[in-house]
Amino acid sequence: MFRLSMLILLSHACSVKPHQPPQNIFILAGQSNMAGRGGVTNDTRTDTQVWDGIVPPQCQPNPSILRLSAKLKWVRAHEPLHADIDVNKINGVGPGMPFSNAVLTKDPNFGVIGLVPCAIGGTNISEWKKGSFLYDQTLGRTQAALQGGGVIRALLWYQGESDTVTREDAELYKQRSDKFFVDLRYDLQVALASGQGPYIDIVRKAQLENDLLNVRTVDARGLPLEPDMLHLTTPAQVRLGEMMADAFLQSMPSTIKTGPSYSDAPTKFSNFENWNWSSTPAGICSFYFQILLGLQQWALLLF
Repeated sequence: MFRLSMLILLSHACSVKPHQPPQNIFILAGQSNMAGRGGVTNDTRTDTQVWDGIVPPQCQPNPSILRLSAKLKWVRAHEPLHADIDVNKINGVGPGMPFSNAVLTKDPNFGVIGLVPCAIGGTNISEWKKGSFLYDQTLGRTQAALQGGGVIRALLWYQGESDTVTREDAELYKQRSDKFFVDLRYDLQVALASGQGPYIDIVRKAQLENDLLNVRTVDARGLPLEPDMLHLTTPAQVRLGEMMADAFLQSMPSTIKTGPSYSDAPTKFSNFENWNWSSTPAGICSFYFQILLGLQQWALLLF
């Protein structure tokens, strides 16, 4: 199984009181593991997929974590985050809640988080191109999320295995993904802090060779899968969310985490940083988790 996940850093956001429109906006986009399939299995009695309903402590609701509903209203976030977005699938635990809880645990002064679920299971990168339904839906939901005065802090992008099935899709992955991130950066007017098929190595190579500015790549091996051998288990989603939170917070200058006073000069980060797990046995998730970092400026969104 193979996934690409990207975290796109944007700008500093101020703390707000719970129940107000959130100032720290995170977009969740990509495929099924971003939508969340943790705890989803096939019921052999009915031959249908069901979610076991188990929500780990790291995924529990928090008054400082909101989500933008399908009706574009801010509501208290809870699993499954994509229940009213990826409506043709059974959704379970994803990385959004453990990510958010980990950020707030590690930085209690971070402020209210607003999650904008946009992921749809089974989609490939070409379905996210500029002008597509998924692209336009993501833009529209993000623009609605910003109506309360919030700032986009990151795009969490988790996608890739649907592009590993055919050689053509695998070989075009770098070109298509680069264009997607450039287009999204332009249309949002912000600096984006950005299953295994037979051609997984081609897509993984394209991800490692991503030459867009400020990309950090994490080769995350060792995350266990559900019995379908495709989707991450609930514990794996928790671990992924916490890993994303660590990467996000570690990429931020200490001044952003401790106070509002910092230079308005953009801060550059090194292009690549790799986390490597040990070699994996068969049936274990193997993918690159990439973090496309943006440049930071006070009250300005750079691209």
